Amino acid sequence: MVNTEVGFTAYFDRYCETLGSGGSLLVSLDGGGRPNAMTIGWALLGVVWGRPMCAVLVRPSRYTYGCIEATGDFTVNVPPPELAEEVLFCGTESGRDWDKFAECGFTATPGRKVKSPGIAECWITHECVVVQKNDVAPEHFVPEIVDALYARGDFHRVYYGEIVASYADVARLEQG
Repeated sequence: MVNTEVGFTAYFDRYCETLGSGGSLLVSLDGGGRPNAMTIGWALLGVVWGRPMCAVLVRPSRYTYGCIEATGDFTVNVPPPELAEEVLFCGTESGRDWDKFAECGFTATPGRKVKSPGIAECWITHECVVVQKNDVAPEHFVPEIVDALYARGDFHRVYYGEIVASYADVARLEQG
């Protein structure tokens, strides 16, 4: 697979489609240097502070939370549809209990500008360095969101990652 450097908004439609239909994969390293993948369905891609950014939400109860806190970086990987079962697994099982890369047959690709790897089997990878993080403030939500998504009070931390590299398997993307 040949990954070509692309602008961070290249294939934006694929990025959005994937988030809405099963999720993308957020990857970070644990304290032992083992990659961990977590399925995400909520993320923002755009420009903040004059920089290309990807904002992701991670609950403190998730294994990934400690990984990002330790490394200060992450990658967001857009999978093709044929990885639907693996994406589901990464969203329902914990990296505390599983080596998700081994279980899913993922190939870690070394980060070009971050410590966290990408996933070779994915179409697109965004490498991100955390430049800001903050906890969601429950008092600023409309009640419907709190009632529907935070009944247990497990509010997310938002990580704003400056996108320092984006690359894609252009040939595969253009085929399907």
